[in-house]
Amino acid sequence: MGKVQLGKRMSTKLRTLREQQALSLTDLAHISGVNRITIHRIETSKQKPMPRTLRKLAEALQVSVVELTGNRHDSSKSEER
Repeated sequence: MGKVQLGKRMSTKLRTLREQQALSLTDLAHISGVNRITIHRIETSKQKPMPRTLRKLAEALQVSVVELTGNRHDSSKSEER
């Protein structure tokens, strides 16, 4: 999988997690300490997040960085095997 696809997958995952928790961009910005515009740019694949930003967003969404970036199958799929 290429870097562009990986970035798109992470962007989609970030937006999905935020929406599942009924958080607006502004809400997530307040909780995470990450600028609202930065979050929007990450969600629209216009900006690649710095590692520190990923950690802040993952913590605010109460998920691991691995889950946020989508680099591994989620645990529920792993348990089915």
